[in-house]
Amino acid sequence: MTITTAPFAALSIFLITGSVAHASTDDAWAKFQTDVSRACVKASKGLIEKGNTVVDPYGSQHYGMAVVTGKAVGAKTRISTICVYDKQKKTAEIGGEISAEKLAVKP
Repeated sequence: MTITTAPFAALSIFLITGSVAHASTDDAWAKFQTDVSRACVKASKGLIEKGNTVVDPYGSQHYGMAVVTGKAVGAKTRISTICVYDKQKKTAEIGGEISAEKLAVKP
């Protein structure tokens, strides 16, 4: 009985420690968030001047997501846009203009 459970126990320990080794660190998530923010601000330059981002801390399996907000190019109004960052390609795309009134969070 001990002989047959030893390989199972060894395999279980390997699988558990192997999955822990692949977990992302806080530094890796911080870098990811910085990458998403920079790419999204760059992608929104034609729409928003000096954009500020709110980044989803982890995104989905394939995409990082953020909301970019700032002054509309050539206008005095503040707008936002949704940005999607492809984790594999490391590229960002933005959606259309969203007015500040429509994006405001209300209780």
